[in-house]
Amino acid sequence: MKKSLILLTIFITMFLVCVSFIPSNVYAEQVLSNETESKLIEIKESQAKTLEEYQQKYNSESYGFTAYILHLVQVYSIPFCFLGIVISIIYKIVIGARHLENTEKGLGMIVAIVTVTIICQVLPLVFAIVVKMGKE
Repeated sequence: MKKSLILLTIFITMFLVCVSFIPSNVYAEQVLSNETESKLIEIKESQAKTLEEYQQKYNSESYGFTAYILHLVQVYSIPFCFLGIVISIIYKIVIGARHLENTEKGLGMIVAIVTVTIICQVLPLVFAIVVKMGKE
């Protein structure tokens, strides 16, 4: 009973996270006010400015765009790491209490998530070093 309740909770959480990334133009047009629209335009302009700054920094559109994408990956990898670790701990402790082979799977998931997060954090630095060394 506990296992099915936990799995249901995890699936509902994953579903809500996935649904939150689906754009809904009709709903957005009905809810947005002038103030919200101006904030969205301001955020969009600041992101475009950031992209232009990366393109100027690397003196190339492709390198600048790649650096911008790597920066976004670096920023968004941290919340996904925390979410993955929480799910892995639930898997390790709660589900692993009944099935001991799942305890090792939960630990393996934690190690994999932390490894991917570290790679996502270091990748922009490695990219910058490689591009700067390649230009010299």
